[in-house]
Amino acid sequence: MSIPQLLAHGPHDNVGVVVVEGLKAGTEAFCVITENDTSFTMTVNADIPIGHKVALKDLVAGDTAVKYGEDVGKIVAAVAKGGHVHTHNLKTKRW
Repeated sequence: MSIPQLLAHGPHDNVGVVVVEGLKAGTEAFCVITENDTSFTMTVNADIPIGHKVALKDLVAGDTAVKYGEDVGKIVAAVAKGGHVHTHNLKTKRW
């Protein structure tokens, strides 16, 4: 059994969360969807710190980021699958 490097809550999430230290660009990351205990792998294309988000699919400006089944903000700059999703390309919808 592999230890997950990324977690997503459900199959409709489009961002996952890094759950290990030192996830480096080029890593073939093991991802688990906790809602149904399924898994997949994907290559991350940036160094991504623990607790930060990763795009699980290509995202474009205007898309809603969905993490743990919840709207966590609006994508303001395109992010390729495997890319780092953070304050440089994701903004809250609150204000």
